[in-house]
Amino acid sequence: MKKIMITMLTGLFMAMTATTGLAAEQEVEYEVHGQKVLGTLVIPDQVAHPPVVLMLHGYTANRNESKSEFVPEGLFGQTAKKLEEKGVASLRIDMRGSGKSDGAFQDMTVESEVEDALAAVSYLKNNKAVDGGRISVMGLSLGGIVTTAVAGQSKTPIQSVVLWNPGINPPAAFMTMFGLDALRASVKDADTYYENSMGGHSLTMKGDFYRSLYRTVPAAELERYHGPVLLAIGTKDQIVWPQPISAEALLSYHPGKHELWTIPAGHTFDSDERDTAVNQVIEKTVSFIVEHN
Repeated sequence: MKKIMITMLTGLFMAMTATTGLAAEQEVEYEVHGQKVLGTLVIPDQVAHPPVVLMLHGYTANRNESKSEFVPEGLFGQTAKKLEEKGVASLRIDMRGSGKSDGAFQDMTVESEVEDALAAVSYLKNNKAVDGGRISVMGLSLGGIVTTAVAGQSKTPIQSVVLWNPGINPPAAFMTMFGLDALRASVKDADTYYENSMGGHSLTMKGDFYRSLYRTVPAAELERYHGPVLLAIGTKDQIVWPQPISAEALLSYHPGKHELWTIPAGHTFDSDERDTAVNQVIEKTVSFIVEHN
């Protein structure tokens, strides 16, 4: 396997206005197998070596996560702001093939996103602006699947884990989105590109992506992690369901301290309709991370 190279992108600092509450947002990059992964690093002002949270986005999304008129900064952009107000740094990244990072979306797999996330942990561990001994990880949807793998596989200890509507049974979640026949057909050949429809949009993915849904098992990954876990779910989620039964099953594998938090909302906490559930899940998340740092 090629060595994962970690480099800092210099000269691309974007100062935020005082009204945002963010001291500064820094555009950073590192490399995985020669491809650039870009992210936004937020460092709280006047806090020396703060704890830091790595944020992992969902399928077809980017580092800011779902934006709407109710959440103009995106779910992760808004969470980063609230974390900064409590003295916690954050890094939200575009996985390879998504957002501004290198790579083609149709070639990504669950494992490639796990590689991106583990490299981000290494980047944070070696970044002197944050406390590399207090790294937490959070993820939404597919990013939640990746988060469980990071928790289970990282050689750098993970301080705490937050899962937002994670794909608890990955094949079942994608079967809900694409249909049984489409998923069955799309795993036949790893190197063939398959076109499927999701929400009225056509998506082309290599067969190895669909196969990778079976190779990463969140329950098995979470079983290897002994730190604190917050599992936040929307009980009206139509992608990861039924809830809260699925969430309770996942947590039954976790040997450490954990908390199941529920709200009557959909997969992205109704962010396209209102900000009520969004504000509540962010408040709960920030409180949990602060408590466990």
